[in-house]
Amino acid sequence: MSEDLHLENVRREYTKHSLTRRDMPENPFDLVDKWIEDAFKAKALEPTALIVATSTPDGHPSVRTVLLKEVLNEEIIFYSNYESRKGQQMAANPNVAVTFLWHETERQIHIEGTVRHLEPELSDAYFRKRPYTSRIGARISPQSHPIPNREYIMVQFAKESLKYVGRPVPRPDTWGGFAVKASRIEFWQGRASRLHDRFLYQKQEDGSWSIERIAP
Repeated sequence: MSEDLHLENVRREYTKHSLTRRDMPENPFDLVDKWIEDAFKAKALEPTALIVATSTPDGHPSVRTVLLKEVLNEEIIFYSNYESRKGQQMAANPNVAVTFLWHETERQIHIEGTVRHLEPELSDAYFRKRPYTSRIGARISPQSHPIPNREYIMVQFAKESLKYVGRPVPRPDTWGGFAVKASRIEFWQGRASRLHDRFLYQKQEDGSWSIERIAP
């Protein structure tokens, strides 16, 4: 890496918004919804991008980015291949963390909780809404597993596409929804001088949420 980049000097001030205790609703998902809407209004490049962290049972972590598809009944919903690396890790260890990061609004949301497979009928309903090519891709991709070259996957895609011209494309058993049930949610609002506003919600045994400001 070039020494001219001077990474140690890269910084910027965050000045667009603030966050006070008065801004914090009793239910954190009310603010999750609002911040997602604000990201769309700010024309965020990827307003639904969701960073998902998983780990193996013995604690080896991995992380990747998916797309949020719904916030339903206080669960974060996304879709993927059940036999992918993340799918296998979540099956073996359901403890996960997810993060929203919006540079345009200088905000982050960090969520920790447990994950489960979404009900098959909900996965079926969403799968039918996907573009035709995305449905074909879900059927032929052995996600996260080795393939010999790009030509291989393109040939499989072409073959599968021809099979379903003019016909419904069935959802493969290896693909569907994941639902993250939160137990901890942090809202991070960038502020000047690195004195960021951070509020932490934690789920209580009675189903309510505790709220506290935490240090930047």
